[in-house]
Amino acid sequence: MKLNILIKRILFLVAVLGIWQLIFSLGILEEIIFPSPTSVGEALYNGFTRGDFVGALGASFKHLFIGLFMAITFGTVLGVILGKSKQADETAGMYLIAMQSIPSIVWVPLAIMLFGFSEFAVIFVVVLGGTFVMALNVRTAIQSVPPQFIRAAKTMGTSGFRMFFRVEVPSSVPYFMTGLRLAWAFSWRALMAGELLSNGPGLGYSLAYAQDYARMDQVVAIIVIIGVIGAFADQLVFSKLEKNVRSRWGLA
Repeated sequence: MKLNILIKRILFLVAVLGIWQLIFSLGILEEIIFPSPTSVGEALYNGFTRGDFVGALGASFKHLFIGLFMAITFGTVLGVILGKSKQADETAGMYLIAMQSIPSIVWVPLAIMLFGFSEFAVIFVVVLGGTFVMALNVRTAIQSVPPQFIRAAKTMGTSGFRMFFRVEVPSSVPYFMTGLRLAWAFSWRALMAGELLSNGPGLGYSLAYAQDYARMDQVVAIIVIIGVIGAFADQLVFSKLEKNVRSRWGLA
């Protein structure tokens, strides 16, 4: 089954590359605007062999890991507060949804004003990009604990912190994993938005630099790198973790 899926994906990729090459060969668009698959492949090869893309990837991952860790921490704490306190949820819950609806690129001017064109500004955007979606999922997790679990635990004398850590936290794990997966995706997008307007280093900065010098082969190459990393991280790490947790909890 998995082999069939892999073959289908490879055939789809070959078809996309074939259409791409056909459009390039027909000369519908100028090469400076629409590079060929070969030139993009060469840009990828040269970027990695020279170390330019390696350094940019290293910087981006540093920004991502710091920002994502902070986003998960802040989002979890905020989500627990909103999930456990009805008063907090009724007052701040609506604003949490409003904050989540703001695109990450909107935070970039504020980040630059606060931290200048520095790495702190990029991390700030990443934190805001992932915190609110994490908080929303954690809040939903706490509020979705089955009432019968709570009643059963109370009949056995469980309450307070023991109730929270022994009943509510285990019941919330599937939602927490979903929040973790979404926080990664939103933080990755926010990272690129922040780096686009930064002074580097990072993939987003390299993308903006290539665009300034009309190097569309490098622009497309970096876009490919961003997409591949996002897809592989989601499919090989977060998606599998989420499926394993849901299966273990009897939800799949």
